[in-house]
Amino acid sequence: MKKLSLFILIVINCTTLQAQSYVQYIQKADSCYKAKSNKASTEYYEMAFKKEHKNPTHLYNGACAATLANETKKAFNWLNLAIDNGYENFSHLKKDNDLSQLHPQKEWQRLILKIQKKQDILEANYDKPLQKELLSIYEDDQGIRKVFMEVYKNPKSSKNKIDSIGKIMNRKDSLNLIKVSKILDEKGWVGKNSIGSQANQTLFLVIQHSDLKTQQKYLPMMRKAVKEGNANASSIALLEDRVALREGRKQIYGSQIAKNPTTKKEYVSPLEDPDNVDKRRAEVGLGSLADYVKNWGITWDAEAYKKELPELEKLEKK
Repeated sequence: MKKLSLFILIVINCTTLQAQSYVQYIQKADSCYKAKSNKASTEYYEMAFKKEHKNPTHLYNGACAATLANETKKAFNWLNLAIDNGYENFSHLKKDNDLSQLHPQKEWQRLILKIQKKQDILEANYDKPLQKELLSIYEDDQGIRKVFMEVYKNPKSSKNKIDSIGKIMNRKDSLNLIKVSKILDEKGWVGKNSIGSQANQTLFLVIQHSDLKTQQKYLPMMRKAVKEGNANASSIALLEDRVALREGRKQIYGSQIAKNPTTKKEYVSPLEDPDNVDKRRAEVGLGSLADYVKNWGITWDAEAYKKELPELEKLEKK
């Protein structure tokens, strides 16, 4: 019954259009998309893009919603705008099931040609050896984590097996950190214009999985890289949160989740200014906290969270 009520609330929310900010429209659009209310999601994206249409990720997501809502013309228009504004994850675009019904259209072939030309131009000046090295590290970093999560989530897995995979993961992390630290010390935070988006993201992933001292060392470098467009703002938000908590401060974006050892329930680790967290998340390209924490079965309620916060802080210190 509770799930049905929540769904009804989402649908009502998705069908009530009113004057709001760009960020609010994007958040509504995302919520409607997740509720599979694609027509309403498309309408919210359209209202957002009337205010601004520069964020490539939002434009791409809008195109997905429009495709699922059978708004083909809008979908192609927003895809083209996404590419013109810097969208580069072309491999994902080509295989994304949300866009599959666009494939038979002539416009799709024109879009693919446009992508290929842009990709050829982008990669013309790439540091190919460095890109190859970082892509290899990326596969190493993500591959072992996929194996670890499969074992960790399997109720039949023994503690010894989980620990064994964990040790392999830690060893790989240590070796990858040596390689990435050398790159950062010699070349700085290399931008995606030199190595591509995925290789650029590898730098963040390896630092994100490192010890506090290493994170503190490279955090200022990453902040500078974000300002210069050489790193993703959404990535640094995760690193900022992790460092803040490790230093005994509250996180800013709510990205870090912990488990209560007594109740075994997950919770949002101590968070600064809960009332405005979605505004901060939107500024760095992250979706709403309510949607994010659903992955852990958490229902976000800022007022209830503020009452629980003193106890959560005590729990975190323990």
